[in-house]
Amino acid sequence: MPTRRIILSGLALDARIGILEHERRATQPLHVDAEFDVDIKRSVDDHDIHSVLDYRRLREAIVEECTQAHVNLIETLSEQVAARLLADFQEIRSLRLRISKPMAFSDCAAVGVEIQITR
Repeated sequence: MPTRRIILSGLALDARIGILEHERRATQPLHVDAEFDVDIKRSVDDHDIHSVLDYRRLREAIVEECTQAHVNLIETLSEQVAARLLADFQEIRSLRLRISKPMAFSDCAAVGVEIQITR
């Protein structure tokens, strides 16, 4: 079956994440990149958003999951976000999710975790 890939690139948000003491006191920026493969089961109707997986809903779920509570480890957060997306969007055949902390170190652009899941 043919698939369509939906891409969210460079989603920037502030989250409460980190196990270190200074990370527990304030939010810090996160960057999220995600790719979603969905089966193409019907033709796209250019006048009906319901004929495709609405990327606004994917973005909303990611932001909500990343900002609802403090999480110690970025690995935990990536697994929580992936689980939420797979639970909420049955259309997703596979996903690749990268969450990074751009302010973690002064000598690199970011540090992060990437997770890939196929149903």
